[in-house]
Amino acid sequence: MLSAAQAPLYEIKANLFKALAHPARIRILELLAAAPETTAAVSYLLSETGLEASHLSQHLATLRRHKVVTSVRSANAVTYKLAHPGISQLLAIARTFLLDSLADSNEQLRVAQQLPGGHLSPESAS
Repeated sequence: MLSAAQAPLYEIKANLFKALAHPARIRILELLAAAPETTAAVSYLLSETGLEASHLSQHLATLRRHKVVTSVRSANAVTYKLAHPGISQLLAIARTFLLDSLADSNEQLRVAQQLPGGHLSPESAS
């Protein structure tokens, strides 16, 4: 049984996984992790995800609410970045898990390797 002191910590962890629990949000995070300047404008995220602006806004709000990304407004532009470098590591670990899980299916593995950062071998992600 969880103690009263432990319960909030597990809730924070659960909220992190809630933030990650949508394919579009994973794609957004991968784009942010791969962004050359570690930040990405909303216009870039719109073009790369193919989401409608309202849907992208909702996903970004969820990621902000759970403190996975941060945003900066400069005049009319808003840029986003990962809130912590550990998010990139978490994505790399998830990618390694995915590649290992798909090892029996060459076609699925080929498609997975075309995802952002998918060029990494499972050994190089650790």
